[in-house]
Amino acid sequence: MRLPRPSLALLALTLFLTPTTRAAAGDAPLALVGGTVLASPDAPPLPDAVVVVRDGRIAALGHRGAVAIPSGAVRIDCDGLFVTAAFQNSHVHFTEDKWVGAADLPAARLEAQLEEMFGQHGFTTVFDLASFAENTLALRERIESGELRGPRILTAGYALYPAQGIPYYLRDSMTPADLERLRTPATAAAASAAVRANLDAGADALKIFAVSWMGRGATQPMDVEIARAAVAAAHERGRPVFAHPSNTQGLEIALAAGVDILAHAVEDRRGWKPELTNAMLERGMALVPTLMLFDRDRFQWEILDGVGEFVRRGGQILFGTDFGFLPVYDPKDEYVWMSAAGMSPVQIFASLTTAPAGRFGESARRGRIAVGMDADLVVLGADPRNSVLALTQVKTTIRAGRVLYDGEIPR
Repeated sequence: MRLPRPSLALLALTLFLTPTTRAAAGDAPLALVGGTVLASPDAPPLPDAVVVVRDGRIAALGHRGAVAIPSGAVRIDCDGLFVTAAFQNSHVHFTEDKWVGAADLPAARLEAQLEEMFGQHGFTTVFDLASFAENTLALRERIESGELRGPRILTAGYALYPAQGIPYYLRDSMTPADLERLRTPATAAAASAAVRANLDAGADALKIFAVSWMGRGATQPMDVEIARAAVAAAHERGRPVFAHPSNTQGLEIALAAGVDILAHAVEDRRGWKPELTNAMLERGMALVPTLMLFDRDRFQWEILDGVGEFVRRGGQILFGTDFGFLPVYDPKDEYVWMSAAGMSPVQIFASLTTAPAGRFGESARRGRIAVGMDADLVVLGADPRNSVLALTQVKTTIRAGRVLYDGEIPR
């Protein structure tokens, strides 16, 4: 049975009402002057432009000379540079030890960590796809209160794993006490209750492990009825559902349960059938490839072929890196691997901006540059429509009118 997918309008109303940071309204206006504005990946460029930001939103946009710069505005010289909407990373984790006790850690330390992980790479919205929710929610509250400068954090909170199916890499790296905190429901009723509790605590989405890797070649699938119940509980609240598929069986479970987004490309594609791609497309399932994760995988080229086929047939790609699980924070390799899978620079640019905004019902407020939109902006050193490596040339990152990163400021 196919469960109905929540409408984007419902998602917009119930999930993404997080305001711009409450301190943004008190910041001085900004004026980004002289750059080429790329309002969206497919919009014509606006050269020698001015973008005025006031109270966390874009207040004016136009050619230099046609836009009045407010008295007292902080000017950012963008001559020779490119101004775009800021980026979303749709797969990260706040699971490293440095986030433990986020409610009480020094603000300067947290800001430095957030800048290293996200700000210097242009990310102003990030989706945490499983963590110890108490740390992540405390970090988010400190950012949204204006105490910290950092990205907008959306979180899946606690993931659901198959009964007796905690993946080997978590069993090998966590303490017994932490392992006890993970959710492994053995019945549909228990899964529904776990999802509701997670959402009540502040989670914005659900992530399930449709199939867990238990060791070399060994897997543990989630019971389909348990998966269906979990997805239904999330959809009742208008929340999206991500799935970690692992292999073709995992994708089949995700499809049967009504999952919205694959958190990774399917790693083990043995037994793949064309009908699986057809079903993903028919159901509007999006994909976060996380190709960096598979750069030494024995199935690497099959994974790239699968992502390429999905893209060629019009499937929606959302950018994500698995930062936090992977111990590196440079997205360059992900851009390169996405290009190797057949994605054009414009498609990769869209996966960071307009695609996630559209996916989550937020196109009216973010993902592009227009008057009235959230002032989430990135200044790049080169044109991202011509080369994916331009996406790595981040000079300045702005969220809701507040500068999160400025490469010109000595560190």
